[in-house]
Amino acid sequence: MQTILGAGGVIGRGLARELPAYGARVRLASRHPAAVNPDDECAPTDLLDLAQVARAVAGSRVAYLVAGLAYDARVWEAQWPRVLGNAIAACARHACRLVFFDNVYCYGRVDGPMTEATPMRPVSRKGEVRARLAERLLDAAACGEVDALIARSADFYGPDATHTFVHPMVFAKLLRGERAAWLCNDAVPHSMTYTPDAARATALLGNGANVSGQVWHLPTAADPPDGRAFVAAVAAACGVAPRHYVLKPWLLRVVGLFNPLVRESLEMLYQNTHPYLFDSSKFAGRYFAPTPYAEGIRATVAALRKSAVPHGP
Repeated sequence: MQTILGAGGVIGRGLARELPAYGARVRLASRHPAAVNPDDECAPTDLLDLAQVARAVAGSRVAYLVAGLAYDARVWEAQWPRVLGNAIAACARHACRLVFFDNVYCYGRVDGPMTEATPMRPVSRKGEVRARLAERLLDAAACGEVDALIARSADFYGPDATHTFVHPMVFAKLLRGERAAWLCNDAVPHSMTYTPDAARATALLGNGANVSGQVWHLPTAADPPDGRAFVAAVAAACGVAPRHYVLKPWLLRVVGLFNPLVRESLEMLYQNTHPYLFDSSKFAGRYFAPTPYAEGIRATVAALRKSAVPHGP
């Protein structure tokens, strides 16, 4: 048995599709879990309740914490430490490996590529939360409290990645024949992790040897396009002209006065105004090479065309 804690998102669903290849039955633990495979076990679970998390983890060889909380710094500060603490305690109790799926907020603004050795110097409230979580998990692994590792990803794109900025602003708009939008600066490179690669790699690490107590950057193509090149690649896959406009930071600050989600995003805009370079050579050197952007973009467009899910607002 392997358990996915917070199983409702794109990575949770992708993991559920990958894990049967390791001979594992899959338990999906979230508030309202939905089976992905015919024999999945669904375990309604509040990740803020230790007893419920412990029940979800019981009998599992590996647990994956892939939960997403409301995009609100106050929620993160109040709830993330409890969610991670419960996962650590439950996995320690049941001798279960814990894989924590993380983002790059803990690094802050980095001049040059982000690697597993990059110091954590957050410059945002949400980044400070993420840094404390990473420190807590790695400390627990180092002292033998729990068998654990961090699987860290850049921003997403992919067939099911509907909650990333490039889905509604680039893929959806171009598929409708509209102009795409890009955040802040379309002239700087921006790494993006292809979600099928992220799910495959996270499952591989969860079942791997000599991976514990470490941070692993998930496979991400090493030649990140800038905004103009990304839009052009998506437009080519859609068979439309590569038209786009740039949402400037000043405009986003104005919108943030009225839109809570945009307001919460303002502290993270440094990721879009400056180069955002993610190095996954450690993973690629041991396991597999990431999907090239052109291939991933074509596959994403093809999947969205086949999907019955609306392509955004």
